[in-house]
Amino acid sequence: MKIAIIHGPNLNMLGKRSKEHYGILTLDEICDMIIEKFPSVDFIFFQSNHEGQIIDFIQDVYVDGLVINAGAYTHTSIAIRDALEILTIPKIEVHLSNIYLREPFRHTNYIKDVVLKTFYGEKELSYLKGIQFLVEKIQEIK
Repeated sequence: MKIAIIHGPNLNMLGKRSKEHYGILTLDEICDMIIEKFPSVDFIFFQSNHEGQIIDFIQDVYVDGLVINAGAYTHTSIAIRDALEILTIPKIEVHLSNIYLREPFRHTNYIKDVVLKTFYGEKELSYLKGIQFLVEKIQEIK
């Protein structure tokens, strides 16, 4: 089983910013934790601060499932939403913080309607719970 995980803008700064929202782990530590928790899954990790690069990755990747934390693009990018909508594979969205308990502009979510489910507000556990859900969905299909 192969799963792609997309990390959007500023997630490369985890461990250095707003620890109350995002936790204390760095992006590398979160990726290592994911690999350790799901040793039978082949992960492709991708991080970009650039919308077009994220869209290109979505259009070019061939995997069984996809996880996206679009970061701030969640609230602004119809283009990323459209790229995700084209994919016919199972896909989920994750957020470390609870975007619905934060600033009002973060309540807009263009991604949620083109994924199976959104996991948020539990820091790195959002990733683990989301990936577990995705793995089970992929297994149902196969």
